[in-house]
Amino acid sequence: MRGILGIGTGSFSYYCSFRPPFVKPALSETQINLPFFPGDNPMTSKTDQQPGPGAIPARQRRDFLKTVGAAAATVALGAPAIVRAQSKTLTIGVLLPKSGVLAFLGQSCQKGADIAAEVCAQLGYKVNIKMISADFESNVDLARSKAEKLISEGANILLGPFDSGAAGAIAQVAEQKGVPFVINIAAAPQITEQGYKYVFRNFFTAPQLIRNGLVLMKDLFVATKTAPKSAVYMHVNDTFGMANKAAIDKLYPTAGLGMELKASIAYDPAARDLSVEVAKAKATGADVLMVTTRINDAILLVREMVKQRWEPMGIVNPGSPGLYEAQFFATLGKYSDYCITNVAWSDPKSPVTELAKTIWAKKFPKDPWEGHILNAGFTIEAVMICADAFQRAGSTDGKALAEALRKTKIEKKIMLGGPIEFDAKGQNNNIISACLQNRSGQARVVLPADKAERPPIFPMPGWNNRGA
Repeated sequence: MRGILGIGTGSFSYYCSFRPPFVKPALSETQINLPFFPGDNPMTSKTDQQPGPGAIPARQRRDFLKTVGAAAATVALGAPAIVRAQSKTLTIGVLLPKSGVLAFLGQSCQKGADIAAEVCAQLGYKVNIKMISADFESNVDLARSKAEKLISEGANILLGPFDSGAAGAIAQVAEQKGVPFVINIAAAPQITEQGYKYVFRNFFTAPQLIRNGLVLMKDLFVATKTAPKSAVYMHVNDTFGMANKAAIDKLYPTAGLGMELKASIAYDPAARDLSVEVAKAKATGADVLMVTTRINDAILLVREMVKQRWEPMGIVNPGSPGLYEAQFFATLGKYSDYCITNVAWSDPKSPVTELAKTIWAKKFPKDPWEGHILNAGFTIEAVMICADAFQRAGSTDGKALAEALRKTKIEKKIMLGGPIEFDAKGQNNNIISACLQNRSGQARVVLPADKAERPPIFPMPGWNNRGA
């Protein structure tokens, strides 16, 4: 579901009862409500520099900063307003891959962060939130240093990062520093199996994701009265892909799908050519192609299938990004249709979903919500979790926030499933999956039946048997 670019940090304050006016930031900052795109290289904060010769004396600097801070707080809250102490503001450090191979996915999450404060405000949260942001460039090795940098710049809580490898690195920093870390998207099970006290995940583990995905595959075959006999599995070889592969190896033999698994074929998510891997998969003669993808590789894979005229009964994703992303639809057109993904999704009947869609449409009128549902939905919920914990804790102290996070129970939310709450390991186990099928350039819920927007079509039509 490539170049390496420089990272940027930035901040923007919201008081969730008001929509703040635009304030032009200093040159050393970038507003968090403007997403980073490949090519951006905003200047970074210089707060860590030591004063040199000719510097303003410390006391004068403190007096100056107090004056500036009071003015900024007044602007952020709207006038007339009470000037709030820094301890009354929660600073969220948002870590996402906004450049590199995962750039589209990180930018998609960022857009969720951009509207999250307004969603929180309209849901009734009365908290002052400041967000500072870092791009770890789809590079796991940078995730740790960027997390440390955000903490040094004042982050009270960390949020992100979409990628499982990066999540593991950030979790170590959070635990060492005593700073809570709320995971929006990352499925590697070991993240919440280390005994961490400051890590909280509002997303599936890979086994949960795959288990739900395989159950929905069986439901799909029942609903369409089909009985494929074999499958082949293609997957990325990064931390997330290998976690899904391990879950497939463990769970598939007892899933009762009636399909022989012919082969598993791994590949680099940054690959620029998948012709060899697709040829291997085609040669198995499998009825169904199962995939664990990112985004660029998902596009390459389908293009290569069309080129090689490989038409299995269906392409089924038991739990990963790629096939339902806006970029997938925009790039592939009619060839993006009929792919199936079993994954968490927004509840179409939730008032919070409708609220988020409305705010999104105003903020991004040319970029439909439907192409960002999972990424934006879980990111908005992550900000909601932070705001809820801060409101109950009444403090930015790491221990107090972690204790409040452990007592989280959020009923009004976006994604399908029960309340957001965390077990002793920091894992939310109440999320459920939906079976999505791409239809006319959008991912539509086709199962479970009580949530379905339309019935599933399986097998999929051939490449040449589709509209323009």
